Amino acid sequence: MCLEEAGGRQSHGHPEAVRRSAWRCRAAMLSLKLPQLLRVHQVPRVFWEDSIMSGYRRPSSSARDCVLSSFQMTNETVNIWTHFLPTCSMSPRARHICYFLDYGALSLYSLGCAFPYAAYSMPASWLHSRLHQLFVPAAALNSFLCTGLSCYSRFLELESPRLSKAVRTAAFAYPFLFDNLPLFYRLGLCWDGGRGCGREALSSSHTHHLLCALLTGFLFASHLPERLAPGRFDYIGHSHQLFHICAVLGTHFQLEAVLADMGSRRAWLAAQEPPLGLAGTLATLGLAVAGNLLIIAAFTTSLFRAPSTCPLLQGGPPEGGMKSKLQ
Repeated sequence: MCLEEAGGRQSHGHPEAVRRSAWRCRAAMLSLKLPQLLRVHQVPRVFWEDSIMSGYRRPSSSARDCVLSSFQMTNETVNIWTHFLPTCSMSPRARHICYFLDYGALSLYSLGCAFPYAAYSMPASWLHSRLHQLFVPAAALNSFLCTGLSCYSRFLELESPRLSKAVRTAAFAYPFLFDNLPLFYRLGLCWDGGRGCGREALSSSHTHHLLCALLTGFLFASHLPERLAPGRFDYIGHSHQLFHICAVLGTHFQLEAVLADMGSRRAWLAAQEPPLGLAGTLATLGLAVAGNLLIIAAFTTSLFRAPSTCPLLQGGPPEGGMKSKLQ
């Protein structure tokens, strides 16, 4: 509207008036008021993050406020730019659905890891064994388990927060442990310094990837460092931000490690028959995507069938003692 008004005056008015109108437009755009941030006791309990005391956005934010908050320092700003979509929701229900989709994507990532591991990182003694043949199909089933358990954990979050956290952690730890069985086996063979290790040797990228993955899991479960100093790491430095950084580094080292296996084992792998051809890989991936979407749809349906008074959607009123303590 402001630009249209200036354009109309440019065609019919004095140039000085046009300049004044343009300056008023710019001033109006620069004076946009950023959304008010809230402390933890001012938002429903479903939005609380462990040991994060301030920097919360209003749960019923408009689309405009969501966009503006992306350029405002909140306790989600760093997460937004590393993990944008699931963090900017306008209601508890939308927030849960975004998390369901997030969990599904992470589950499919675990399946994606199984494909190159089956093709390039299997120990020689496992090649064409029953475990090798079932490795990718089992990883696809694991993705269903991961998505189902992690989505279910959100329904436990208010009444049993510790159980919810344990279920969610187990949901992601198990596929990681399964996918990395070939690496753990090769690491055990080469633990004595390489005697008889041969082509089973792991590159340094493998080690860096495993260390980053373990650190990622530790940060996810421990809520450090904010647990040691509540309120000090609300904006920068809390565990979820460090979790994202470690996850990105771990993925980088994982890709480097797979490329290292491809290079060091190229001649040997060329003589081997791959466990899955292109058609089998695409079919497995397609079935896994469809299955995970069905699981997400089932939990989403349960969410919409829940009454609006459900604590999962309301968060429940903050406890009086907790409220006074957090203030």
